[in-house]
Amino acid sequence: MSENANPLTFGDIDRRVLATLAPASRGYWAAVGLLAFGVLIGAGCWAYQIAAGVGVAGMNNPVAWGTYLINFVFWVGIAHSGTLISAILHLMRASWRNPIVRAAETMTVFAVCVAGLFPFIHLGRVWMVYYMLPIPNQRNLWQNFQSPLMFDVLAISTYLTVSTLFWYTGMLPDLAVVRDRSTGKKKKIFTIISLGWTGAQEQWRHYTRAYLFFAALATPLVISVHSVASWDFTLGVVPGWHSTIFAPYFVAGAIHSGLSMVLTLMIPMRRIFNYEKIITIDVLENVAKAIIFTGFIVAFAYGTEFFMAWYSQNPVELEVFRNRPFGDYAAGFWIMAVCNTILPVVFFFRFARRSLSILFMVSILVNIGMWFERFVIIVTSVSRDFIPHAWGLYAPTWVEFGIMIGSFSLFFFLFVLFVKHLPSVSMTEMKEMLGKRGGHGG
Repeated sequence: MSENANPLTFGDIDRRVLATLAPASRGYWAAVGLLAFGVLIGAGCWAYQIAAGVGVAGMNNPVAWGTYLINFVFWVGIAHSGTLISAILHLMRASWRNPIVRAAETMTVFAVCVAGLFPFIHLGRVWMVYYMLPIPNQRNLWQNFQSPLMFDVLAISTYLTVSTLFWYTGMLPDLAVVRDRSTGKKKKIFTIISLGWTGAQEQWRHYTRAYLFFAALATPLVISVHSVASWDFTLGVVPGWHSTIFAPYFVAGAIHSGLSMVLTLMIPMRRIFNYEKIITIDVLENVAKAIIFTGFIVAFAYGTEFFMAWYSQNPVELEVFRNRPFGDYAAGFWIMAVCNTILPVVFFFRFARRSLSILFMVSILVNIGMWFERFVIIVTSVSRDFIPHAWGLYAPTWVEFGIMIGSFSLFFFLFVLFVKHLPSVSMTEMKEMLGKRGGHGG
């Protein structure tokens, strides 16, 4: 109740957001240094893999897809919630998205960048990427454009381009605010990146149209990009993969994990930057309600998979789905099932939705569950294919763990740098929301 006791003014929003851009403390730079060290660990493991060969990873025959592809699908999924919050909810005029939209869009851009690294890491001989490029084609090499891996290249690059433009367009008015309140080199930098924004009526008219256009363009990407990622699996005949439910299943799972990551990022940021009056409990509660919805969709998809395996009476499919909860990777399956479908049910209770500790803990556990979902999908299917004597087990090696630590460190490293050097809350959209509620300047 204290959050609404003293309503925000336009001036309050500017002061609170601009205060986050003040010179950083030693604790902040210590966190940056720790994350940078994690990035170096990942880079070192990747360099060692390039020098020694991809055989240092735990991937083998038949499990040729390991944590590199698991992490690729995971980070693409994390990226989807930013587009959901920024684009779809903008079109639906859901005002509760405004305090978290900037951080969600930033999360999208950084997560897609991290995801884009894993196909190169999985490739092993990364310098051979040059020979996959179709133009110039003096080598007379042609790609197999029917391969879903080629779909990934087009989908991810398109998604990154649109998401980056959407993110940058939304920041322009806020960059101009920082420019007008800065001096010296900082003012020169923000003068360049604000692209001459003056706040003229004509600029606002073009800005609102462009932002709406990007929202409409980005919305189908939420469905298409992760549907394309699911086709990496469904276009094969591997048992457990060849299913028509994979596209909506992957999209729902992506949004489920992305919403959880929003809570994981917003709750600490709310505390560190004193954003209690901007990122209110009501906003976090609405995210929790969305997680309930996506959790039920994911649970329905899990049930549908098992039902179709039973209904088909295909002995190979039946063995794959029997192996998941009771086989060598049963622990991963039960972590997936509990964290993704049972834990979000706690958000039915209002006290849980309004408890920061419960919100934070459940958001982390859901993302752990979503990582294990990708592990279960990939590893359990290829480890037990059609021929029993070709079955095998898979366990990640220290190289894969190091690269995974590096990927998480890189994501949080970029995000931590962003929140201290650029406006982490959209002042423009917060003021629009206050204006509709009768807010005023100050």
